[in-house]
Amino acid sequence: MTGHGENGENGAGGRRGGRRPAVLKAVGLTLAAALVLGGAAAGWAYWHLNHNIKSVDIDSALGDDRPVKAVTAPSVSASASASPLPTEALNILVLGSDSRSGKANEELGGGDSSGARSDTAMVVHIDAGRTGATVVSIPRDTLVTRPSCPLSSGGSTAVAHDTMFNSAYSVGGPVCAVKTVESITGVRMDHYIEIDFAGFAKLVDALGGVTVTTGADIDDDKSHLHLRAGTHHLDGKQALALARTRHGIGDGSDLGRIGLQQKLVKALLKQIASTDLLTDPTRLYRAADAITGSLTTDTGLNSLTKLMRLGQSLKGLSADRVKTVMMPVLPAPSDPNRVVAKEPAASALWKSLR
Repeated sequence: MTGHGENGENGAGGRRGGRRPAVLKAVGLTLAAALVLGGAAAGWAYWHLNHNIKSVDIDSALGDDRPVKAVTAPSVSASASASPLPTEALNILVLGSDSRSGKANEELGGGDSSGARSDTAMVVHIDAGRTGATVVSIPRDTLVTRPSCPLSSGGSTAVAHDTMFNSAYSVGGPVCAVKTVESITGVRMDHYIEIDFAGFAKLVDALGGVTVTTGADIDDDKSHLHLRAGTHHLDGKQALALARTRHGIGDGSDLGRIGLQQKLVKALLKQIASTDLLTDPTRLYRAADAITGSLTTDTGLNSLTKLMRLGQSLKGLSADRVKTVMMPVLPAPSDPNRVVAKEPAASALWKSLR
């Protein structure tokens, strides 16, 4: 059953983060990528890592049939730099995709389902000036009207009513995921970043594992994770299982899984901060290779240069200026295991990000 409360860390009202904000997993990986890539861009390594990144031309696929891009007045810089860093507001759709088909993914704790799924989704809104941000989680079990989406093979998908939010990615990939988010929010997505969970496991191993403390026992046969409450040092396979777990903790809802992913992101950032990658070129390269090999972006972020420029523009974004919230939801009248957007709170939240 999907949770639908609004209180706590992920409640619709949200809360200001502390020194280590509860940023969702994919956002943490995006910031980690900017950190790691900064020391890896040299020579042949740069070429290889640059070509690792996959991209989708979402702007061309969607054309003008989307919300109007927000226009903010450019800030006046005191610097005489010929190429000042961008400061305008940004909205980025970040998805965590999870392919469980094939032997390799089965060995990483995947199930027997085929294809890729988007089990983690959030809209990252970066304020003008880029010193503040809001991260809005969209539960995968939210029932939405999925718009008609163009297909790369030609033609388009049919409009679907009262269908699960994450079905957009399943039927139409990144393009349909972006169009569906824009349709239900009215917010233009400036960029798209997708992070593959299997690549995340490689990153954790490259960093030497992560240390996570769980407040309750986890006993999930589907993710193959069995942990007693307490502190554990996890390798990549175990960390991926933790990111996937939902049935072995709490009420088995997305909220429980999001809570675990928040713990994981803090553990990952802590491990990166405590590991001096710049003094260990081999580990640095393995980490950067894992990150770039797991990324799919829109064409506006499809190179190391573009990703690093984004990271540099966020250098003034401090932890206590990141706010994490969840789209306000209610139990769906048609199915207690699904949720729908709670109005007018959901619309008010999205309006604040336009």
